[in-house]
Amino acid sequence: MTSAADMEALAARLGLPFYEKIDDSAVDTALLERFPLAFARANLILPLKERDGRLLVAAGDPANLPALDEVRGLFGLPVDLALTTPQAALEAVNHLYSRVGGSAQEVVEELEGEDLSKIATELNEPRDLLDLTDEAPVIRLLNSILFQAVKERASDIHIEPYEREVEVRFRIDGILYKMLTPPKVVQEAIISRVKIMAGLNIAEKRLPQDGRIRVIVAGRDVDIRVSIIPTFFGERVVLRLLDKKKGLITLEDMGLSTTGVRAMERLLGRSNGIILVTGPTGSGKSTTLYAALNRLNSPEKNIITIEDPIEYQLKGIGQIQVNPKIELTFASGLRSILRQDPDIIMVGEIRDAETAEIAIQASLTGHLVLSTLHTNDSPTAVTRLIDMGIEPFLVASSLSAVLAQRLVRVICPHCREEYAADREYPGITLPPVIYRGRGCDACFGLGTLGRTGIYELLLIDPEVCSMIIRRAPAGEIKEYAVGRGMKALREDGLAKVAAGITTIEEVMRVTQEDYADLPL
Repeated sequence: MTSAADMEALAARLGLPFYEKIDDSAVDTALLERFPLAFARANLILPLKERDGRLLVAAGDPANLPALDEVRGLFGLPVDLALTTPQAALEAVNHLYSRVGGSAQEVVEELEGEDLSKIATELNEPRDLLDLTDEAPVIRLLNSILFQAVKERASDIHIEPYEREVEVRFRIDGILYKMLTPPKVVQEAIISRVKIMAGLNIAEKRLPQDGRIRVIVAGRDVDIRVSIIPTFFGERVVLRLLDKKKGLITLEDMGLSTTGVRAMERLLGRSNGIILVTGPTGSGKSTTLYAALNRLNSPEKNIITIEDPIEYQLKGIGQIQVNPKIELTFASGLRSILRQDPDIIMVGEIRDAETAEIAIQASLTGHLVLSTLHTNDSPTAVTRLIDMGIEPFLVASSLSAVLAQRLVRVICPHCREEYAADREYPGITLPPVIYRGRGCDACFGLGTLGRTGIYELLLIDPEVCSMIIRRAPAGEIKEYAVGRGMKALREDGLAKVAAGITTIEEVMRVTQEDYADLPL
């Protein structure tokens, strides 16, 4: 009897409270400091509140009477029982204990006087970092850094050695924040521990190395890409965190307008042509491609990708990892894909003329091709392909659309407030009401919580085709497209400012290179 309906019916028969989901507000986290995580997890039980000398406890298994007796003995209080589902109990335990866990800074403070000369052997199987509290000092430090990074929604961890210190920074919503400064003496031990976990050569300190780590943090499966490079003061480590539990977002979740979603669906419904996604590194291009593939994925279609690296495994889609060491490049992999009878092809990035030519030929022979390109806006993608050496008539006949994008930080909904703008922006008419985040516990005082996209979708119509063939400059193409109703990046951003989704400062920050002629 584990379903919510069955458990709720049992609670009603017994006259007990029922929690379909245990919210943070229902739990006094001070009680958790006296309640072992392993016991809570194993018995699906959680202390909620102490009231009038009695302890309210939520249980996912009400028949586990010995566990209730142990709770009674542990707190020395009579116990009142509430029911929940086993799944809700486990999720609450993982979530709440992740909030009360010690920070990496606390572990650094505990390191003083510890023996840092030994490193434990590699963890053969992924273990939940919440359980690893009694490991060797350096392992506890690295575990705490990983744990805190996941808790604070970091996408990257930077471990940077300098002359007299080591600096650890987290990238949260696209911005780097300094988090802690471990003692210089632990530098080699931390980096060696990362190498052990990633299966890298700990003796090699002169060459760059790349690897992967899989860990579990508070019940969440996290895949970590590891990059290590040698610098003057020691090896520098960057860890890219990919939370598998978050899964793929949809086109609707990306921040595209309703009109934009409909336009993308029409484009994805075509049987051939190239759809390009452009923007600088870290602008969410890969996420957009994955969202498009997720929409296209069906048993009737043969979809194959070539990526560098493969960030998410997609069921039902063949994914190839680029490997230059064995001469498996985007171009050579793309040639092989064409012999696999594909309907849809995704190329992680068009980096050279050879890859561009093969992608164009594939689109002209009845394949839908999705790829990315590094340009600032959508019209520039056209001139970039021509600059690579692609004939303009081939670009015009194969290209269906170009989607340029940026990521902006979203105002925290828990502390959002109206305010009066304290400066003017030349050429920009601010909406009558604008918002910002004050900073609260939910957003760790940052005032922002997550990111969304701003977009510029250039549709290749017959007039744009003729412009491409006569090599019209990107500015002329953009002027025509805007006149036909295309929203430029900054215009889409300002619409999100007016809707209270992001701040004017964010929009100006991520679009400034597109408007270099305007003062900021």
